[in-house]
Amino acid sequence: MDKERVLVVDDEQLNLFIIEEFLGQEDIELELHADPLAAWASLIDPGSKFSLVILDRMMPVLDGMELLRRMKREPRFADIPVIMQTAASSPDQVREGLEAGAYYYLTKPYEPEALISIVRVAMADRRARAQLRSRAARLEEAQKLISNVEYRFVTLDDINSLVPVLAAMCPVPDVVAPGLSDLMVNAVEHGNLGVSYQEKSLLKWDGDWEAEIRRRLALPQFCDRFATIRLARDPEFVEFTISDQGKGFDWSKFLSFDPDRAFDPNGRGIAMARTMSFSSLEYQGCGNVVVARIKCAN
Repeated sequence: MDKERVLVVDDEQLNLFIIEEFLGQEDIELELHADPLAAWASLIDPGSKFSLVILDRMMPVLDGMELLRRMKREPRFADIPVIMQTAASSPDQVREGLEAGAYYYLTKPYEPEALISIVRVAMADRRARAQLRSRAARLEEAQKLISNVEYRFVTLDDINSLVPVLAAMCPVPDVVAPGLSDLMVNAVEHGNLGVSYQEKSLLKWDGDWEAEIRRRLALPQFCDRFATIRLARDPEFVEFTISDQGKGFDWSKFLSFDPDRAFDPNGRGIAMARTMSFSSLEYQGCGNVVVARIKCAN
């Protein structure tokens, strides 16, 4: 299997050398550019295929923000995560980058462990989303006859099995699948198992998140818990209602991209689901019920 390719763009040769050193032991192929115009030319080459972009924010001629905006205008680049590395870390600057499509932020200078962890998390997220989209698209035709259905789910494996089936009942499965997965994972980890935001951040950094989910699922206080997802479809909308058995959470601050969370490896799922996967997203009660709707094509 070919190595996944990562495009690195920074006008400072020293920074390119540092990134190359930091990521030298990773099973990836780096393409380094000090010239952002050359990087853009490589990115849009029909034969190129990148899994990740590491992008400096402040560069001459074509700065990182404009390069990022160019990427997000091109549908073929929509699923490529962008790590923005920058010394410009004020809340307004971070918010601007998040709204333009940056998925991760690193403030210079940073430790090698921070870059390595973020690269691993970003690429794992992209692979998982690609798999979900592929499986959902294959099931699309077979699911069109279903108008109402409800499933229970307990584990991450349950979610991986259900998301393609459920997304296939929507007009554009590959758009819905990532958001559906994020909401269902939240129901298991934060809802039923009580994994806090801070705990998940640490687990993601250390690569122990899935192991901790499996451990908690076996604990007496959690082993009987389950979540449900109910689908209802009519000519205008497909509606998903996801419920868990937890105590709920303060969901309001997660509906939009928060600059304070821009440097964390988690915390974007709900905002991304709301803006990219669904027509509307509404939490109910204490936050252990969420209703997501997708408008059907006219």
